[in-house]
Amino acid sequence: MDKPIIEPLSGPAPTDVDATDLVVGDGAEAQAGGVVEVHYVGVDFESGQEFDSSWDRGQSIEFPLTGLIAGWQEGIPGMRVGGRRQLVIPPEKAYGPAGGGHPLAGRTLVFVIDLLSVN
Repeated sequence: MDKPIIEPLSGPAPTDVDATDLVVGDGAEAQAGGVVEVHYVGVDFESGQEFDSSWDRGQSIEFPLTGLIAGWQEGIPGMRVGGRRQLVIPPEKAYGPAGGGHPLAGRTLVFVIDLLSVN
């Protein structure tokens, strides 16, 4: 798969994690607390501005779900290898309310995640 283009979303931002499968994979299923290898792009919900992309670094990334923001911990389990899922994550499940010290605090975030492998 190629780097996804995230189209601007309309309407109000969700108040809970909104997960949508763009491509349903047919490989192993990601488990809560497991280790995943992914490619991803992240954009700000309001502006559509990209703030992070493993694609732009030229390599996927592997990490345990337990070390990630709550929105990823909730939104990735159940995904299958080979799949692509869009997550829209409110601030409470991302980097917290505005003024929280993180540059993305107070922001609703949109990620498109490609699940490459699970361990």
